Amino acid sequence: MSLLDISPVIPVVILEDASRAVPLARALVAGGIDIIELTLRTSSALESIERIAEEVPEITVGAGTVVDPAQAGQAAAKGASFLVSPGATDPLLDAMTETGLPFLAGTATVSEMLALRERGIREAKVFPARASGGAPFLQAVHSPVPDMRFCPTGGIGPADAADYLALPNVGCVGGSWITPAAVVEVADWGEITRLASEALAVAGTLRA
Repeated sequence: MSLLDISPVIPVVILEDASRAVPLARALVAGGIDIIELTLRTSSALESIERIAEEVPEITVGAGTVVDPAQAGQAAAKGASFLVSPGATDPLLDAMTETGLPFLAGTATVSEMLALRERGIREAKVFPARASGGAPFLQAVHSPVPDMRFCPTGGIGPADAADYLALPNVGCVGGSWITPAAVVEVADWGEITRLASEALAVAGTLRA
């Protein structure tokens, strides 16, 4: 299955405390979301990935903000099931490819999309989505690059997620609104479950 088809919404999480990883993942699963992207922006990220991979196998855990080729292998070794990068340099693409894991490389222009396409890549991330032109930008690129699909992230929230998901070249959206830092900090897992269910309800209504 394509990464873009696992869930219409991928929670993008910056986790400061690895002890929060497992209950957070379980809360998302309880709300119907079975994929999570943990960004490699904190010292606890790799441990968090490892804990989720071992203790919550029902969720697909990936590593985001892969900005260094070495991080690709490190994340794979900890049990990451996919990789996400904010950009797409050749060394980074080579390193992610070498892991054998599916990945979403970041794009923000048509030229970057074409560069991925020339390597046989048909699925990518668009980042930063809102700053790059938002849903109108993605709608515009569908005509010249109709065989590519995207997961836009960056500045997306419940107010505009539906605008992206309505597009034929958008498989899912990524965002942090489902796992607000303040809610994770106080371990309000019931609220995380509610937000996950709410996000899926919006997506389900849109695509029904």
